[in-house]
Amino acid sequence: MIPRRIVRTLIQAALFFVLLFTLVFFADARYRLLPDRIHSALPSHHPGSVITDITVTFCSSANLFSSCRLDSDQWHRVEKDLYLRSGWVQSAWLHYQHKKEEELGADDRVVIGLKVSRNNPNSAEDREDPSEVWESRPGGIWILRSNRRHDSDSSRAITAVDVLFGPDSVEVRPNWELTPTPLLLSSGTQIVRLSTRHGHPPPLSTQYTQVKPRVSKEGRFKILQISDTHLATGLGVCRDALGEDELPSKNCEADTRTLEFLEKILDEEKPDLVVLSGDQTEGPAAPDTQSTIFKLAALMIERKIPYAAIFGNHDNEGDVSLSRAAQMSLLETLPYSLSSAGPDAVDGVGNYYVEILAHSSQHSAITLYMLDTHAGSPDEKHYIGYDWLKQSQIDWFKRTSQSLRKDHQKYAHIHLDLAFIHIPLPEYIEDSPIIAGGELREGVTAPKYNSHFYDALVEEGVVAVGCGHDHANDYCALRPLKEGGAAGDRQHLGPWMCYAGGSGFGGYGGYQGFHRGVRVWDFDATVGRIVTWKRLECCGEKKDRKIDELMIVEGGKVVAPSS
Repeated sequence: MIPRRIVRTLIQAALFFVLLFTLVFFADARYRLLPDRIHSALPSHHPGSVITDITVTFCSSANLFSSCRLDSDQWHRVEKDLYLRSGWVQSAWLHYQHKKEEELGADDRVVIGLKVSRNNPNSAEDREDPSEVWESRPGGIWILRSNRRHDSDSSRAITAVDVLFGPDSVEVRPNWELTPTPLLLSSGTQIVRLSTRHGHPPPLSTQYTQVKPRVSKEGRFKILQISDTHLATGLGVCRDALGEDELPSKNCEADTRTLEFLEKILDEEKPDLVVLSGDQTEGPAAPDTQSTIFKLAALMIERKIPYAAIFGNHDNEGDVSLSRAAQMSLLETLPYSLSSAGPDAVDGVGNYYVEILAHSSQHSAITLYMLDTHAGSPDEKHYIGYDWLKQSQIDWFKRTSQSLRKDHQKYAHIHLDLAFIHIPLPEYIEDSPIIAGGELREGVTAPKYNSHFYDALVEEGVVAVGCGHDHANDYCALRPLKEGGAAGDRQHLGPWMCYAGGSGFGGYGGYQGFHRGVRVWDFDATVGRIVTWKRLECCGEKKDRKIDELMIVEGGKVVAPSS
């Protein structure tokens, strides 16, 4: 019989070690628990500074004496667990030291080279400069440092460092470069690559991050609407993929197939602008949202096509996903991006407009209103399902539209207004609308509460609105007028309400006859005409051609289907 006093002591000791284990395990959990605040600091660079050292730390919750933090007065940490939480016991983190150029001392050494290799680069016979010595760091990292101060203001100096994930990771930022060899880690589910920036980038005002799209000399302009790509960090897992003869695809990599499809359409349609209308990422499957966004943005950047993005309900859904604000701050700095966070006083992130200018003047020919439709309902008890556009957004839209009207009247031809959202409006299915140019294959998951943004679109003369969200719906809808010429107070048709259709294999499919697709909007600004059609990824006789072509606007007015 063990004395009660000893039993009590053993229990207390066990509780103490459980508490200590918990404290150590969550000591570095800020990345997991506060992703919005931490990710808003990305990317990891400091203007006017140069990197003087780089290393990797490993720690384990099973080892009470290990730590993933170095002296914060000397080292800064890239706030990304290199194991992306796949190792619940082990973690690894990239650290770097930096100094402002004017603070460099005689003994400071500037990092001018970085590579990842199993072999010692100092033993290579073809070294360019045998006097330069590569220094080893954990994870297979080798750094080359110079003690010549003039290297700090040259293109050789490394001025920023970052981490990207996945075998398909790409770098799209000017002056940044990915290491060809991944980090050499003992475990982990993702390939991890370091990315470095050499030299300081030119001011944003001189970069090609801001472009002004214009209609052609003939007045033509084409928009490709891409929705619901549902990309992952890494290659992704296919859902409901079909191949030849309508049979389920095997050995399908979701992101590979999605990006190949989009590349093909971009090359064939050659759009003047791309609208990304939400759910670019599959939240939980994209633990490093930055790597995922770069894969999609690269398609447009490589082709020098401007693009504008809004968010869907999945984009920031994961536990460690970037917040909408952090994602937009990243998008705002990328080449050819027209994306904008919009006014702080308006609900949501990504309420803004894009002007398509006339060919040879500063007058607007087409205005695109981009709005954030949020995610889940804030009042599930009364309105189960999805959120709705808020009054502050509707007020902003009406105020902006009215303030632009005078300038739009200066355009020599007919000015056209469109809007893009992610979650459809209730009017997409209310009042038995005319369905044209596609199929209604699944229920319309619009908000249960109607904030009447559609009425504001009518009042401001918007001729069409495009959405995503319901992947298998790819039709356009038009609310019919009642006999006598008007439905309620409406004196004319419109706006058209069109779905883009889901384009990504990381999102659901599974509805009979549905294939991944995108929507094209083709404008003739000289006569105020809009024709729209779709392009599908697969299969049969519909393959490799546009389908469901539909003229929706003529002479600046919404027109009903000819049939």
